[in-house]
Amino acid sequence: MRTQSLAKIAVIGVVGALALTACSNSKKNNSGLSGGGNSSGATSGGTYTIAFEGPLSGDNQQLGINEVNATELAINQANAKGDLGFTLKLLKADDVGDPSKAPAAAAQVLQDNTVMGVIGPSFSGATKAVGNTYGDAGLAMITPSASNGTLQTLGFKTFHRVIPNDNVEGTQGADWLARKGLKKVFVVDDQSDYGKGVADAVDKELKAKGVAVTRSSVDAKTTDYGAASQSVKSSGAGALFYGGYDAQAALFAKALKAVNYTGITAGGNGVKSSVFTKGAGDAGNGWYFTCGCLDATIADNAKQFTADYTKAYNTPPSTYSPEAFDATNALIQAIKDAKSKGQVTKATVLAAVNAIDYQGITTEVKFGPDGEPAGATTVSLYTQKAGKIVSVGLLKDQS
Repeated sequence: MRTQSLAKIAVIGVVGALALTACSNSKKNNSGLSGGGNSSGATSGGTYTIAFEGPLSGDNQQLGINEVNATELAINQANAKGDLGFTLKLLKADDVGDPSKAPAAAAQVLQDNTVMGVIGPSFSGATKAVGNTYGDAGLAMITPSASNGTLQTLGFKTFHRVIPNDNVEGTQGADWLARKGLKKVFVVDDQSDYGKGVADAVDKELKAKGVAVTRSSVDAKTTDYGAASQSVKSSGAGALFYGGYDAQAALFAKALKAVNYTGITAGGNGVKSSVFTKGAGDAGNGWYFTCGCLDATIADNAKQFTADYTKAYNTPPSTYSPEAFDATNALIQAIKDAKSKGQVTKATVLAAVNAIDYQGITTEVKFGPDGEPAGATTVSLYTQKAGKIVSVGLLKDQS
């Protein structure tokens, strides 16, 4: 899912690194920060590090917490099982979900030669900012949530993701709105890489289905959505689709309620969050959310994961937690595969990730040449009822 402008980088010894504590065929374990290593990227002592890059502070930290907890859980389980033949550690790099801060987070990761792969970045803008950096370093990256539909086209040599991109999600979301017989939809984006990408996909498909679209952008730094909400109401649109993030959508929801807008209100995966629920309050009830993500609290194949996650973190897993768990377990399997063939290095792990075929709880994790998921993926529809986000079902099945 997620962010803004593209930042090119020089990863040179910097690091006001924010080292936050925190939070295959098999399931694996442990946590901690880096260790030594040699410049070739091969480690000594049988210890390998998996890095997580995402927002662990700031307005968007909830997504990062959802994901890093699941990453840590997978590592802890793998270590506890005791059959790896090596020890895994976790390095947490906070990019605040901000493309301008992603280079420093990547620098932190790349300074540790024991790191054999990255889970993340979480946001699309941050991924754009460091995709070439990780690619040039030959370090495999698997994002559980960066969904911008152009990432796979930018030539990032080590990019992979486990979710459907925004072109898929946005198209299905638009088809759902079109099936409702709407004559006009108001589409708003927050000018971020994620928000504009998913809004563009919705806009394009709605027009292809013969639905009129009014399009607008509201900078994510905006705190007053009164004028935007009045424009939505005045347009006569039967629905609003918002491409952006949870905190901003919560403000938008309140403003729409204040002007008494009664049309359908929907957002992409960036809105589906407890941050939206808390921020919007009653104004969030009735909102819909499209998301290429699994509701682990109700999925049969995620029951054990949900129980384990809840026990470890005293809260149920949330948006993109299951996907981060799958991405991490696939990376762990790739490290095991590399070790079974000889030496664990960044290059051998990357080769193993490229060839991976791992059955996760959300999907069969395998990748095409461009890093896009080659296994089946689905997009779901969620809604907020009485202050709680609940699953409606597969988006393609909704009328």
